[in-house]
Amino acid sequence: MLLVAVVGSGIMAERLSQGNVALALLANALATGAALVALILAFGPISGAHLNPVVTLSDASQGGLPWREVPAYVLAQLVGAFVGVALAHGMFELPVFVSSTHVRAGGAQVLGEAVATFGLLSVIWGSTRAQPGMTAFAVGAYITGAYWFTSSTSFANPAVTLARAATNTFAGIRPADVPGFLVGQTVGALAATALFRWLAPRVVAEAAPEILTPHSPPEASS
Repeated sequence: MLLVAVVGSGIMAERLSQGNVALALLANALATGAALVALILAFGPISGAHLNPVVTLSDASQGGLPWREVPAYVLAQLVGAFVGVALAHGMFELPVFVSSTHVRAGGAQVLGEAVATFGLLSVIWGSTRAQPGMTAFAVGAYITGAYWFTSSTSFANPAVTLARAATNTFAGIRPADVPGFLVGQTVGALAATALFRWLAPRVVAEAAPEILTPHSPPEASS
């Protein structure tokens, strides 16, 4: 559903904006941010609404999720992302998958992804400790804003990045540019997790289990 929102709103925005890229980006950002809030609220109590491999890996690295469960989470995220692209294409009468030609290359774009992902993980770690009930809204608001203040338009999600390489629409990314985005996202996630491990060491123990951290670490549950 996240990719349905990202890709579907991008297609609709591009068709209705009459060539105004700024207007199309605004519509895409608002739709994505709103959908994220709804999806996290809906799926948070079930699975933690992890939707994002770097969130899952960061959570596991801090003891919030058993490593044995990580492969299933990541597989579900990847499969769900590609299914979402296919559904969005189906709604707009496009081929199921089409390799993107949307160039997003260069060091500035990779830096943009590192910044975007660093910010996303910082928002998650910070809000799950301070105001866990507001995490969904904080994440949605951050992604909406990051569409505009990052050079890459804030993919901040490896599963989303890979799936968006399969859509030659407004939201697409050329497959050749995907590796750089994945590197930026990994660096950003590692930096944010390390920072909050030092800045707020009780984040893992106090994070709300129903939102983005579905499992309490052993020391917190004993």
